[in-house]
Amino acid sequence: MRFLLTLLGFLLPCQGEELKYAPSPVDNPLKGFVPYASQHQKERFPHSMEFSYLAMSEVVTGWGTYDWSSLEKILARAKERGLQSVFRVYLEYPGKQSGVPEFLTKEGVRVTEWKSREGHLSYTPDYEDLRLRRAMREFIMVMGAKYDGDPRIGFLTAGMLGSWGEWHNYPRRDLWASKEVQKEIIDAYEEAFKATPVLLRYPIGQGDEAYADNRESQMGYHDDSFAWATLESEGKDWFFATRLKRAGLLDKWKHFPIGGEVRPELWPSLFTDKPHSKRQNFLECVEVTHVSWLMDSGLFSPKFSLNEVRKERGKAAVQRMGYELYLKEVILKGSSLTLKIKNRGVAPFYQNWPIELVYSTPNVGNQLIVIEEELSKILPEKEEIWTVELPAEPSHIQLRVPNPMEGGKSLRFANQERNGDWVVVTF
Repeated sequence: MRFLLTLLGFLLPCQGEELKYAPSPVDNPLKGFVPYASQHQKERFPHSMEFSYLAMSEVVTGWGTYDWSSLEKILARAKERGLQSVFRVYLEYPGKQSGVPEFLTKEGVRVTEWKSREGHLSYTPDYEDLRLRRAMREFIMVMGAKYDGDPRIGFLTAGMLGSWGEWHNYPRRDLWASKEVQKEIIDAYEEAFKATPVLLRYPIGQGDEAYADNRESQMGYHDDSFAWATLESEGKDWFFATRLKRAGLLDKWKHFPIGGEVRPELWPSLFTDKPHSKRQNFLECVEVTHVSWLMDSGLFSPKFSLNEVRKERGKAAVQRMGYELYLKEVILKGSSLTLKIKNRGVAPFYQNWPIELVYSTPNVGNQLIVIEEELSKILPEKEEIWTVELPAEPSHIQLRVPNPMEGGKSLRFANQERNGDWVVVTF
């Protein structure tokens, strides 16, 4: 049996041999580099998601009353661009007004005003206040009931606590939330969000002085000092990989995603010939953390230069991030079809989107079926074998994974035999 790729017009290998690999698109969904929504420039660097902040006060207007218009604008704006959203809700953001709902401060929730070393004013609420704790829990639960599984959302970072919602008040550790409060937030997210991945800032094990144990949480993590404080370094016990290792969480990426942000000090120079002296090896950081996505204003903000060399290096870095699914082999025996799928990336594709197969027979024409397999099971450098029993022997097949969000980018396989969203094979 010989395979012929109809649309591209060249012969493929004989039965049982591998199809041809080609790098998957840089803007494949739910991976790669991510701009802040305010930095969106479609032509500057390819991407499939954008990041936004949202103050809790924009949504929570009173006990049991919510105005979701601000979040809807965030999601609708991204969807119009064909992008999915990553967002974080905060109560305090250095340099901005308090994100604590006004009705809570009127009821007596205390807010401490202080100035950061950079001179920015911060407004930290009393996280131990029972009224604030109740409001946060109820907000998370209602948000989950409304948005969990919404295809417009790619990932959600937990937020809520600390400066920028990053789960610290450095250097004002005296204002930081207790472990009890942290656990309440984690529990609320786990109860509210079953489908949309939620990421915590720090991987923490037992006995940490400041943070609650989150090893058993059904949540991933985000390293917001990526390639600066990621790899283990002597005397730096707060570095991300060190925390992962100490907590025994080096394999958690197999089921829960890792994201984050390139450290701001690296934005001007990453992927240039003049890297920052404190930059860690980027690809090593990717391999150790199995990161799927990263914010990096250096690639998106017009404040930073982006020549073709830097852009191509950035694209090459995306190829190593997250998943890369490759249709390695197709075998047809009568009406029995076997597909071998390999993940050439560093992480799974964490969602189980529908897998569409179109087959064509001389008598019936094109027919579409959905393959009942889970993409999330395909771990890096592993192969999954899908067997599909068709009603009749097909003359050709087409395979794709469409995005559940209307207008979103499909998951495209890393194959030369790809035509648009589809891998097309004729027998």
